Amino acid sequence: MILDGKAPTGPIENTWDKHRFEMKLVNPANKRKYKILVVGTGLAGASAAASLGELGYNVEAFCYQDSSRRAHSIAAQGGINAAKNYPNDNDSIWRLFFDTVKGGDFRSREADVWRLAQVSNNIIDQCVAQGVPFARDYGGYLDNRSFGGAQVSRTFYARGQTGQQLLLGAYSALSRQVKAGSVKMFPRTEMLDLLVVDGEAKGITVRDLVTGEIRCHVGDAVLLCTGGYVNVFYLSTNAMGCSVTAIWKAHRKGAYFANPCYTQIHPTCIPQSGDYQSKLTLMSESLRNDGRCWVPKNRGETRPPNEIPEEDRDYFLERKYPSFGNLAARDISSRAAKEQCDDERGVGPGGRGVYLDFRDSILRLGEDVIRERYGNLFEMYEQITAENGYRVPMRIYPAPHYSMGGLWVDYNLMSNIPGLFVLGEANYSVHGANRLGASALMQGLADGYFIIPYTISGYLAQTTPGMLAEESPECSVSIEEVKAGAQRLLDINGNRTVTEFMRELGTLMWENAGMARSKESLAEVIEKIPAIRQEFWEDVKVTGNGSEINQQLENAGRVADFLEFAELLCRDALHREESCGGHFRVEYQTPEGEATRDDENFSYSAAWEFTGTGNEPVLHKEQLEFESVELAVRSYK
Repeated sequence: MILDGKAPTGPIENTWDKHRFEMKLVNPANKRKYKILVVGTGLAGASAAASLGELGYNVEAFCYQDSSRRAHSIAAQGGINAAKNYPNDNDSIWRLFFDTVKGGDFRSREADVWRLAQVSNNIIDQCVAQGVPFARDYGGYLDNRSFGGAQVSRTFYARGQTGQQLLLGAYSALSRQVKAGSVKMFPRTEMLDLLVVDGEAKGITVRDLVTGEIRCHVGDAVLLCTGGYVNVFYLSTNAMGCSVTAIWKAHRKGAYFANPCYTQIHPTCIPQSGDYQSKLTLMSESLRNDGRCWVPKNRGETRPPNEIPEEDRDYFLERKYPSFGNLAARDISSRAAKEQCDDERGVGPGGRGVYLDFRDSILRLGEDVIRERYGNLFEMYEQITAENGYRVPMRIYPAPHYSMGGLWVDYNLMSNIPGLFVLGEANYSVHGANRLGASALMQGLADGYFIIPYTISGYLAQTTPGMLAEESPECSVSIEEVKAGAQRLLDINGNRTVTEFMRELGTLMWENAGMARSKESLAEVIEKIPAIRQEFWEDVKVTGNGSEINQQLENAGRVADFLEFAELLCRDALHREESCGGHFRVEYQTPEGEATRDDENFSYSAAWEFTGTGNEPVLHKEQLEFESVELAVRSYK
């Protein structure tokens, strides 16, 4: 089936303005009649809840953390893109648009990417007005730095804690609405079901993670802002609580899941140090502005890095991609690092690392300048590795980081289920097959502050408010189903822990469907997952009960969802017989090891419909049309 993304037509420069003008509106008095449920309060969720509350809607916001300030958005370190052109280096909205389409390897919807680039400048103005402490230059103006996949400096930053500072800005706006009474917060609450009534999303069923109470919340629209799913791989950079659960529950209720195989590997991560780890720590991509990536030219090199002379060093990114050098796009840089390690020139324990060296930048700029730009990142690195990055090169290696795939949405950010909107990393809309660095924060805030406040009115204006009551039969059925699911996990009383199953699944996924994939490796995973899933439901050990704080029960539910979702990811990767962006099928590459797209057969977004656990999903396609950007071989050389 062919999907309609409802992208506006005409000159792309006018599409968003034209679309906003043509949408139906809800007048201010009527906005008070509608209730909107926002699930997740990271950058996308907090900004959406604050903006919708400010407009006059009644908003209920949910997060599983004890405070929305603890959302995983705080882990984004490097910066946020915007086309302000403050450095006067020939940036523009058009160039940001082009870089994003190209960075995604021509697998994103043009109109959505243009809108993202167009509103990017408004985001910076909004955040400055909120008091976000962006870095400033000597004259007091906002400073910029470069990021991967771009040849201009368009990234605004707050040292190495940009995500945290932006989230505090959104949190302040959200707190204002909580105080005003337009937003009601429900922390320590996890969504476990989506209520779909007469084909429309009208509520959610949640579990109170403190008391164990399972209850329904009803509304006139549901916004999922719940982040990504790369914890399906063992040892990602994501917080341990990040899961696929919310969007997977929506998928099981009919929402299409688009491009699940599009996952991103980040090149700048602290290498794994042992089997005892539960996650990996990200070092910001911004470090590649001033750090140079290299490995020894000779295999078996045993000299300390500072004793290896220049002629024995291979600055492999500068060699392979001279136009972009150390700021080549993430997927390309990650594969290049893996290539060096596979060639037995990797450094550190097990040879799974490359150097990120600041020697030349410190000589050129001085240590004080580097410390001012990245000081907290160097402190974090030293606390984890006991190595001083100012004195010896850092060691980095690629790791799972971000989900470009997610629930399918149209231009209005609405899924195929009317009333279900999906924002930020939880949707698939703008990053294609690879996200450019510093664009995650941009998308989250664009969706929350500047897109959903407009597009949701087009749906609500045609919806009668308050159509579902919390006492309805649909709510009672959902509550009983969620209770039964939790009790089923508690009743197994097996011998293996939840963590054992997650590690087994995640290791299988990383080794066979991670940075490189093949027909054989994907078929192997698809064959093995059902057996792991069956053993999970027969032998997992979940202690305690459902009427109290029970993190084992929480994690068991999330792993159960990952055990279903992982199979879909692999089916999508097996079906897409091409390499593009972060989806690298080893059968489809150039002699130089670069990804080879198949635009004739795969220039579409693949949106999958759930047909039952273990069953073959139904494929729906949205054809991608490129009228403003010419399809071309993606090159950073």
